[in-house]
Order: sequence, then structure tokens, then C-alpha cells
Amino acid sequence: MKKTLTILRHEFRQTIRTRSFILLTMALPLLLVLGYSIYQGVQQRSQPGTEEVEIGYVDHTGEFDDYTSQSDILLVPYPDEDKARDALLAGDIEEYFVIPTDYISSGAITRYTTETEVEVPSRTINAMAAFLRSNMLSEQVSSEVLERTQHPLSLFSFKLDESGEISPAQKEVAAFLVPIAFAFIFYFALVFSAGSLLQSVTEEKENRVIEIILSSVSPRQLLAGKVLGLGAAGLLQIAVWLLTVRVFSQVASANIPAFSGVSISWGLLGWGVLYFSLGYLLFAALYAGVGAVSSNAREAQSWSAIVIMPAVLPMVLSSLIVTNTEGAVSRALTFFPITAPTLAMMRLANETVPGWELALSLTVMVAAVVLTMWAAAKIFRAYLLMYGKRPGLKEIFRYVTVS
Repeated sequence: MKKTLTILRHEFRQTIRTRSFILLTMALPLLLVLGYSIYQGVQQRSQPGTEEVEIGYVDHTGEFDDYTSQSDILLVPYPDEDKARDALLAGDIEEYFVIPTDYISSGAITRYTTETEVEVPSRTINAMAAFLRSNMLSEQVSSEVLERTQHPLSLFSFKLDESGEISPAQKEVAAFLVPIAFAFIFYFALVFSAGSLLQSVTEEKENRVIEIILSSVSPRQLLAGKVLGLGAAGLLQIAVWLLTVRVFSQVASANIPAFSGVSISWGLLGWGVLYFSLGYLLFAALYAGVGAVSSNAREAQSWSAIVIMPAVLPMVLSSLIVTNTEGAVSRALTFFPITAPTLAMMRLANETVPGWELALSLTVMVAAVVLTMWAAAKIFRAYLLMYGKRPGLKEIFRYVTVS
């Protein structure tokens, strides 16, 4: 036990001091801070000023003379196009447009500006459309109906649960982006943590350092120390990320309208720690076995792809999963050990998962961890000092099941 703890401390300290671990751990907090700062800067610069923007217009129909103030745009009438052009060139107005005599039948509007544009700004289009619409309808409908034509829709969308009752309201960001964000966080945390174990084992084996280490500790002690030490580092990393996401969700929900429905509870973070711990132990056992039977790092990377491919399924199917969290695919992947940590967190971030599904998912994961750890320990002990010859799958299977 003492030797295992010594290896645990060594692996933990070595990992958290590496540049890659520090950069990856701080990447998410820094990206969120940077994104929030950019958003705030853009919002401040895009705030409309106290002065209205003036846009000129020439009306050849003589019918458009009211409702010239539209939001932060003031529409200035000119008697002819020459006067409007002179005002534009003099800088009195930013642009002007011409309403032809056949506008009612053709709908054609001509616009002039001195700016180089890829497309007409939506602000200008909306102001012009509201101005034209208001003038055409002012004598046909009441002021209330006219106002409603400017804002015809205030949509409220509700989701019904299985009993037909209205579920707690969730914004689109909370319902779609949060589960996908959890999927990526868990995928990268699991792969990086378990990948560090694979890299450590293959490097020590390739450099023959493992022979020196095994002269003073047993393979089981070495495996346990490495798994627990790197797992502690991974748990520290996922804790930083989850706390960052929680703090950001609180700040963003108060300042960014799109995030007003986002809420990360402490209970959700607790589930995250539990699923990460089990997921890491499973991945670590698989990677430890891969590292033991591989003769070099390149070969180990090839073998690890077998584990990575099914683990990436929740990201590949994210749109299907998020829009149908109770579907057969979502439930099946919740019970599949390799995808369970990521998939369960995607569903938990979106809505409440039935208790029996969580219990079954965790039971399957615990069973998979115990079985995989048992097999990895046997493979680790048998093949860690094997060089030059890679055992076949049949040989590995025979050794694990028979010996």
C-alpha cells in the first residue's frame, strides 16, 4: 500500500506540472472569459447612440410623409433626387432611397449610398419596410392594428412531459448547447486522462525504465498507483472545468439573454464527478492493457483507436440525442459502458433521467470497471516486460480467461 501511494503521488505531481495539463486545464476558463469579454465589447460598441441616424428619401407618389421616425433612424424627405444626392455627398445623410410613382404596383425601391457594402444592413431594410408599411396602412386600419403589424408575433413555446403537464421552461441554449458542451468536456477529460496513462506506460516500457521500476514494486502496485495518480489529476481537471461552467452559466444567464434559461445545479456537478470517476477507471483499465501489450507508442495509438471510436459516438449523434433524449439510441448508449459517462451527462443536463435508468447505467459501469480492471491487471502482469513480439487477440483472450 505504501508503494502504491508513493507511485500515486509521483504520477499526480508529474502530471499536474506538465505544460500540456496546465494549458488544457486553463483553456476552458480562458476561452469562456475571452468569449464573454468579446460579447460585452461588441454589445457596448453596438449600442445605439442618442442621435438618430438620418436617411433621406424622395417620394414621387406623394403618399409617404408620416412615420418618419423608426427606432434609431430618422427618415428625411427631399423634394427631388438632386437635393438628396447633394445632401448625401455633403454628409448630411448616410444614404437615401427613391420611391417611384409605380411603387404600389411594382414594389421597386432604389437606394443610394457612398459606402462599400456586401449587403444592405438589416437595420436599414427594417426601417424602410416599417416606414412604407405604416404609411400604406395608416388610413386602412386602427393604430392598434398598425402597431401589431410592426410586431406581429410574441411566441411562447412549451414542452409537455410524459403526463401531459408543462415542463419547466428551458431556453434553446439550455436545451441544446449545454448537453453538447457537457459531451465535449467529458470526452476530452476522459481521453486526456486515460491517454496520459497510456503514454506513461508505453514510454516507460519503450525506454526500458519499466524494468527498473518493477524491480522494487509489483505490477499490481504499479498499475494501481498509476491509475489512481493520473485519475486524481483528471478529477482535478474536470472539477475545474465543471466549476467554470457553473460560474459562467450564472454570469451569462444574468447578462446574456440567450443564456437566461441555463442553470447548472450542484446536483448535476455531483453526477458529473461520479460518472467521470467511473468512466476514467474504465478507460484507464483499457488503456493500461493496451500499453502493456504494445511494443511502442505508435502501436499503442493504433490500438487505442478501438476504444476511441465508440467513445466518440455521443458527439457524432449529438443532434439526434439532444432532440430525442428518451429515444432508443439515447437509452442504449446510456447503458453502454464506454459511452455511458458522456451520454448520461448529456441527458442529465437536458432533463431529469428516470432513476431506474441511472441505477442501471451505474450498475453496468461498475461491473464493467471491475471486470476490465481484473483483466487489465492480468494483462499488465503478463505482458508488461514483453518486447519485440506483440501477442495476438486470441492469445490475450486465452490468457485472461484460462490463467
